[in-house]
This record gives sequence, C-alpha cells and structure tokens, in this order.
Amino acid sequence: MPTERAVLSEPLRRSPRDSPPPARYKSLVAKTDTLVVHEIYSSIQGESTFAGLPCTFVRTTGCNLRCVWCDTPQAFRGGTRMRREEVLARVGALGTRLVELTGGEPLLQPATVPLLSELCDRGCTVLLETSGEADVSPVDRRVHKVMDIKCPGSGESHRNRWSNLDHIAARDELKFVLADRADYEWMRATIRERKLFERTPNLLASAVFDRLPPRELVQWVLEDGLFVRVQLQLHKYIWGGDATGV
Repeated sequence: MPTERAVLSEPLRRSPRDSPPPARYKSLVAKTDTLVVHEIYSSIQGESTFAGLPCTFVRTTGCNLRCVWCDTPQAFRGGTRMRREEVLARVGALGTRLVELTGGEPLLQPATVPLLSELCDRGCTVLLETSGEADVSPVDRRVHKVMDIKCPGSGESHRNRWSNLDHIAARDELKFVLADRADYEWMRATIRERKLFERTPNLLASAVFDRLPPRELVQWVLEDGLFVRVQLQLHKYIWGGDATGV
C-alpha cells in the first residue's frame, strides 16, 4: 500500500492545555486508523524497569512540548503515515515480545490508543513513554505507562497534567529527568507532597546525559535515603549521545 509523507515543517508554539490543537496537527489527528510514524526499529530498552531487554520501538512524529534537553528533536516533524495494521505487521516481523510506543508524544495521535490495545491482544508486553502533558486516561490498563513528570529544568514543568496521577497504577512508572540539584530537590518534594509511592513503587530518577553526572545523583539519593530507581540511558552509553535509531 502506498504511504503518504506527512511533514511538520516548523516548531510548535506552546498553547494552553485546553486549547484546540494547532492547525498543523490536523493531519495527525484526523483519523484513528492511521498514524504518522517517524521510525520502527529493534534495540534494547534503554530506560525504565525493563532496561536491557530486547525491545521494538514505534516512534511517532510530533510533540507539543519543547524540553530544553530534548534528545529526539528529529521526531518533531517528518515521518510516514501508516495504517495500524501496517504498524502491527512491521512490529510482528521484528519478533520481540516487548514493544514500546514513544515519540515525540504518541498520545497526540488518537490511533495510538487502539494500537496499544491491539499490541496487548497479540500477547506483547507493551510500554508507552509519554510526557505527562497528554491525557493518559484512555490507555488500556494492560499497558505499562512510563510517564514523565517534568521538572523545572526542562522548561515545561508548568505543563504537567497532575490529573494523570489518578490513572497511574502499581505497574506504571513515573520518570523524573533531572538537569541539576534544583531539579533533584523539586523531585524529592514532589514525591513527598503528592505521595507518589502510594501510586506506584516505580519512581525513576534519570540524569540528563552529559549534563548531570550520575555519580552526583547517586550521592544525593543515598544521602537522603530516597527510594527511587536511579537509571542511565543505556543506549547512549552503548552507542553515544548523538546516535539515533537505536
């Protein structure tokens, strides 16, 4: 089947959470049977409690946030419009039982919600990596949500959709990406004030690659006795910080 190229040719301007999506996103949200995919590939899972396992990644195009440390700006635009069944076939051909939808922001495209369920129906262990700004309530409960809570150092902490915490279960994971000590202290306060351990035991603390030395993060966690999982982005240590498609 021929595929349609879909291009987002300019950066997105921030808009209020409840505002309608920018006009240039109409091509992404028009249908639930197709979605715009930046790439599909197999690698190892670089983050989360599944780190180190073989995984197939479906990276969607488009994001409505602009974190200052973003490591996938190439997914802001471009990509190929694919039917859901085509995506399922490509994933099946790669042969891993662990599958992650990432981006960009997958939940900007309505087709990702049924796609996640279809992957679960096929017996896959399914991860969704999401920014925490998009509504996660429609996501199939069988999916492992790996949801960011944006720290101030990202420049996007005001976009956290705190109501999403009501849809976080024990199997899900909450990830803080930390740029500095101020981000760490904000994370520590947020965990306590919002009682995040009552939502899930899977709280992830990740140092921005080449910005916050992981040994400093480990030292802070040990000094505070904070029971979080310090994680590294394994793919960056294996292939380098600028590598893509891995």
